[in-house]
Amino acid sequence: MASTEYTYKRGEFKVTEQIKSDFDRDGYIIVRKLFDEEEIENLSRTLENENGGMRKMAYQESDGAGATLTMIQWKHPGTDVSGIIARSRKMVGISEKLLGGEVYQYAGTVNMKDARSGGQHWWHQDYGYWYNNGLLFPDMLNVFIAVDKADRANGCLQVLRGSHLAGRLDHKRLAGQTGADEERVKQLQKVLEHVYVEMGPGDALFFHCNLLHRSDQNRSDRRRRVYIVSYNRASNNPVYEHYNASYTPLDIVDDEEIKTCSNHTDFSGKEFMDPDDNKNISGTKVGEN
Repeated sequence: MASTEYTYKRGEFKVTEQIKSDFDRDGYIIVRKLFDEEEIENLSRTLENENGGMRKMAYQESDGAGATLTMIQWKHPGTDVSGIIARSRKMVGISEKLLGGEVYQYAGTVNMKDARSGGQHWWHQDYGYWYNNGLLFPDMLNVFIAVDKADRANGCLQVLRGSHLAGRLDHKRLAGQTGADEERVKQLQKVLEHVYVEMGPGDALFFHCNLLHRSDQNRSDRRRRVYIVSYNRASNNPVYEHYNASYTPLDIVDDEEIKTCSNHTDFSGKEFMDPDDNKNISGTKVGEN
């Protein structure tokens, strides 16, 4: 099995034919150290600070198994540190190479699993419900950035390698979440590798919107925070207006601005989601990783 892991080196990292082939075959690649310690610290100050930070916009839901899901979701990048990351040359550049064309931010998400209480997510594909929002093609990916160390103990992401090649599965309501058809998932688990994606702070997982993924509850004494940027091909503009973004050109910024950005409190322009309104066209409330 060829590697799906690469290490980012500023000025040297490029999406080669091999990296693109890995993504197309497995449905994901891992780029270790895409963000350094200083960049992650600046992002962390935006998520939580003396003024509350972005966490003030969080909402909570039961995971259906006795634990709690804590999420923040929004439409547009904005000008705070999270927005600078979403508009940075390295993030946009890698995503455009993997998807084969111009991209824009479809959604931004922070998923927080607090120690001993963070909830689980069932097996699902993000295109499983995005499909219902008028996205005609699965020309989409997520960039899943570890803010804290993520391992089996605190509920790291799990994927079925190559499951995106099975196409979009039927999804239904499952313990309050949107989950993939359980029988179909069981059959795929028999023939595909189940990977626990353990990550250090600053590592990034780029994964296709049809890749099956899930995560367990956080039963450790450590929190697990991740920042997820969802990109859509500009050519795949949704045919319906809905809670996520229609095509909006990105104002791309230099990577150096991730460290120099001092905006940790002004979130204007992001358009945070009200969980009561956070439903797709079919009326199904969305879930994340």
